[in-house]
Amino acid sequence: MTRIGTSDLDVLPLSLGGNVFGWTADRDTSFAVLDAFVDGGGDFIDTADSYSSWAPGNEGGESETIVGEWLASRRPAGVVVATKVSQHPKFRGLAASNVRKAAEASLARLGVDEIDLYYAHFDDETVPLEETVAAFGQLVEDGLVRHIAVSNYSADRIREWIEIARRTGAALPVAVQPHYNLVHRNEVEDTIIPVAEEFGLGLVPYYSLASGFLTGKYRSTDVEGQSSPRAHGAAKYATPAGLRVIDALQEIGDVHDASIAATSLAWLRAQPTVVAPIASARNVDQVPDLLAGARLELSDDEVHRLNQVSEWTPART
Repeated sequence: MTRIGTSDLDVLPLSLGGNVFGWTADRDTSFAVLDAFVDGGGDFIDTADSYSSWAPGNEGGESETIVGEWLASRRPAGVVVATKVSQHPKFRGLAASNVRKAAEASLARLGVDEIDLYYAHFDDETVPLEETVAAFGQLVEDGLVRHIAVSNYSADRIREWIEIARRTGAALPVAVQPHYNLVHRNEVEDTIIPVAEEFGLGLVPYYSLASGFLTGKYRSTDVEGQSSPRAHGAAKYATPAGLRVIDALQEIGDVHDASIAATSLAWLRAQPTVVAPIASARNVDQVPDLLAGARLELSDDEVHRLNQVSEWTPART
C-alpha cells in the first residue's frame, strides 16, 4: 500500500481510470471491470464530472453515475474515489459557486456523503486563485470533501495555490495529476516533480500508458482501419525512437514474465513522488496486466535502462 501525499489515504499503487465508463465500456462491462479490479486488490478509482461528455448522446457525469451505482450495489470496503471539477458542460470553471454546485452534483451521482479526493481538473485563470482555494477549503471544512488536489496545473500555479492556502488556513492539496509516462517525461520531471518533492505531494499520473501505445499494441503510425478512439493518440508515438522504448519494455518484461503494459506501469511507479499511475480498462481481460503493474518491482538497472532509452520524447521536437 502507498500513502497519497500527506493524506491519510493508503492505496494499492494503481488507480483505475473511469474515463471509459459510459463511453467505450457500457454499464455492465464497467461493473465487470470494477469487480475484477477490486477482486484483484485494487482500491483506488479515478473519475471526473465531465466523463464522458464527449461521447455522442452523453452530457457528462456518466462515469460518476456508473461508479455510484456500482458502489451502491457492491458496497466495497476501503475503496478510495477521486473525481474532478471544471470541465462538465454545466459546471465549467473554478468560480466558488460553480465548485460548490459541481461538488454537490458529483456527490449525488456517486451516492456518497464525502468525496475522498477532489481535483481542480484544469486551471482557470479567469477566476482569482484565492477564490478557488477558498472554495475547495470550504468543501473540506463542510465535510463534503476529504482531501483536495490539482490536475494539469503548472509548477508556478501549484506553488501559488499552496502559498495562498498556507496564508489563509485553507486545506492544502495532497496530490497532483499530470500527463506523465515513458514517452512524455520532460515537463513533469523538470518542473512538477521538484514541486511535489518540496511540498509532499503525491503524483497520480494520467495517460500512464500513452493512450495504449505503451501496451505494445501500436507499432506503426498508420492507423487506417483502427476502430479504437485512442488509436491516433497512441500511434503518433510509433516512431523509431518510440519503438525502441517498446522493445526495451518487451525485453525487461520477459525477464519478469510481465507484459509491456505492466512493465511500463512499474517504471512509472519507480519515479520520484509517484503514488499510483492511472490506467483504464475497456474490458475485464485488460485488468490483470494493470494489477500486475502495481506489484512488479524493477531493478535499479532496469529502471536506468528505461530512463536512457526514453530520453527521447515528442515534447522535445
